[in-house]
Amino acid sequence: MELGKVFVSSLVSLSALFILTKLMGNREMAQLSMFDYISSIAIGSIAGEMAAMSTDNLIEPLLSMTILSLLTMSINYLTCKSIILRRFFQGQPLLLYQQGQIFEKNLLYAKLDIGELLAECRVKGYYNLEDIHTIILESNGKISVLPMSATRPVTPEDINISPIQATPLANIIIDGKIMKGNLKFFGKDEEWLKNKLKQKKASDIREVILATYDPAKDDINVYFKYHKKYKVDIFE
Repeated sequence: MELGKVFVSSLVSLSALFILTKLMGNREMAQLSMFDYISSIAIGSIAGEMAAMSTDNLIEPLLSMTILSLLTMSINYLTCKSIILRRFFQGQPLLLYQQGQIFEKNLLYAKLDIGELLAECRVKGYYNLEDIHTIILESNGKISVLPMSATRPVTPEDINISPIQATPLANIIIDGKIMKGNLKFFGKDEEWLKNKLKQKKASDIREVILATYDPAKDDINVYFKYHKKYKVDIFE
């Protein structure tokens, strides 16, 4: 009987957590503000206690989770409308380095040391601070780097080239199944797709794990299933 109660409470807890998380929005951990992070921990803790049947009453923890979620959504809405509240709840960007000057007080405030700062720069491909103009700690905890103009990658505009604008590719076949809605959106039909597949030597659509449509080229990219296990580990 107790096992049945634990199963039901766990199912209710997981369902409530999933629904409330979807309502609050899909955000990565690095995108969470401090308030969002604390609220998520609190909601998860309540859900865990409910799943473990720390209380016989499921209504109270569900109500508590709902209140916390509504409060979080309200705060997020208000921070979108008010700069003052946004700065209070989410913080402000912090200048760590600019034009050869490391701001030590800001590093201490950000709980970063020189080694961590240099490591973040290396992760972004910069091994020399002289190649960097500005380093900023964003309010979401990520590091932004502005390189010196002389060391940044060349852009087409620098050499007076106007390339064709690339657009997102649409999935038109996934695991052997045609995405008819995507085909229709781009004004294509299955007959057109079959002709394209013949050009790519794809005789059996079931062997296609992915096919994408490139509107700029009006062509498709086809990726076939590989049924053998790939045994070589190039990262060892």
